[in-house]
Amino acid sequence: MSTALFTALSALKSHQEWIDVIGNNLANTNTPGFKKSTVRFADQFSRTVKYAIGPNNGLGGVNPSQIGQGVTMGSVTRAFEQGALTDTGRTFDLAMRGKGFFGLTDGSTDFFTRVGTFGLDALHGLVDLATGYSVLDPTGSAVTLDTDSLYPPKTSELVELEGNLPAEVSGPLAEVLTGASGLKHGYPATLSGTIGGMIPIPAGETWTLDVVVNGGAPQTALIPGSAGGVSVADIATIIDGLTDVAASVNGIGAIEVNTELVGAEVTLKINPGEAGKDLASAIGIPTTLVTGSEVPLIAGTTTLNELPANIADYDLGDVINISGVDADGTPINASFRYGSTGSGYDGETVDDFVSFLDDLYGVADVSVNAAGQITVEAQTAGEADLLLSISDNTGQAGNTNWATYAASITTDGTGPDTVVTSTEVYDAAGTAHTLTLTYERQEDLTWTVTPQIQDDSGSVLSGPITGLQFDETGAPTGLGAVANAITVQFTGNSSSQTITLDLTVLHNSARTRRSTSPDRTVMAPESSPASRSRRMARSAASTRTVRVETSELWASRPLPTTKAWPRSATACGAKRPTAAR
Repeated sequence: MSTALFTALSALKSHQEWIDVIGNNLANTNTPGFKKSTVRFADQFSRTVKYAIGPNNGLGGVNPSQIGQGVTMGSVTRAFEQGALTDTGRTFDLAMRGKGFFGLTDGSTDFFTRVGTFGLDALHGLVDLATGYSVLDPTGSAVTLDTDSLYPPKTSELVELEGNLPAEVSGPLAEVLTGASGLKHGYPATLSGTIGGMIPIPAGETWTLDVVVNGGAPQTALIPGSAGGVSVADIATIIDGLTDVAASVNGIGAIEVNTELVGAEVTLKINPGEAGKDLASAIGIPTTLVTGSEVPLIAGTTTLNELPANIADYDLGDVINISGVDADGTPINASFRYGSTGSGYDGETVDDFVSFLDDLYGVADVSVNAAGQITVEAQTAGEADLLLSISDNTGQAGNTNWATYAASITTDGTGPDTVVTSTEVYDAAGTAHTLTLTYERQEDLTWTVTPQIQDDSGSVLSGPITGLQFDETGAPTGLGAVANAITVQFTGNSSSQTITLDLTVLHNSARTRRSTSPDRTVMAPESSPASRSRRMARSAASTRTVRVETSELWASRPLPTTKAWPRSATACGAKRPTAAR
């Protein structure tokens, strides 16, 4: 009994320790650089009450009998996943994204930390506020910042653009209507006899056969006998009088029965008459079930009467009504008159009909795609109100189930995909101005970048940057042919200013992750004197590279090294996050 109690007690003790770890994690929710811990449980050693016995003398072995002694906390591991970044508003609160540590030293021993809560001491050295230890740069030297010297104003000459433009195309797209099913060239279901001439049906007798179309009720053909027999032509005439079938004498002199409807869904079956008076066997016609067939449209040949959805053949002058709306909103109402174009009518073939539809639309194109579907596509991208409706005049001979081919929107017309971002640039006097860049996807899937500044700041003299394109991996390509410099005239300046946009680190891929601040501007200062030769944007207090990230961000934002941030960086619009994890 005591063993059972101690085993249960081990579970309570282990779970208490687990709760203690969870409590510590919660208590440090807002502790900079804190990494949560995770508990792993393990079982205690087992007590053996019966040892194992190996196989012997042809007998199998016996496993040991063991009783567990409970559970213990096997390990407490620290999780080093990336934590959330929080803007503290302090210049020297720094965060590290990804792997790595800040280096600290007390003069004799080096330490490592994820906490970036730094400040300046009396000698302008960057130190850890909690310990006073000096912050080390990548070479192992203590970081010292010059906060006294002044730098003359320098115009912005280079803006680096970093981020991910959306790969999924949602615009610009032209609106497209597509038919529900494809137009086909249909053929009837056909049964042919093998016997011609006179069929010996005795006078006074009536021979029969039944015709079944599309699984409907049987229709009986009654053929009365004659002293000299009955000709196949007379038999064909009687069968031809039945509903939904046509019968005639074919080239070999035998009877051929066809369905009036065409297409793969049409069926035809002949049922024999009674024994001794079976007309089917007398004319040699099969009694098996057969179906019609259909093939892709035959250019210039397929008529409207040969469409599988045609219910009754069109006669000369029958009217098909067309109504709809063009891409620009213009209403369409017209009538297609069936008949030869040579006789003054609009046509008989599917090609004639589609050409007639295309002529009705001024800013959209009507065609038949590879699947035979009628398509209506706006000639330009953008929102549209395309509509196409086809119907037959009531009371006429011809009739088609046009609902089979009804056209509906398969691609919504949309404007171009657009991404907007902005950053600060500086004029010759060191005055900051907001430069806004609008990225717009074009119909050829290239991107155009349009720069803008506020009206009271001046004007952009150059046009948009065009032809920005990406390869299948999402990397920019053909940048050599892209004119990436913009010219700006700032108010109060006597001469214009040229700013080059570095597009080399933009991407266009599906690995899109949004920033919590979509139009976020990140200013990363230069980290070495050698980089100053690139003539980056400078303010009166410091020299810095301007990095602009698009609103479709992925997590590649460069964070500053410990020696890179000047004292006045916050005044230039930089955001300094500190790691809360």
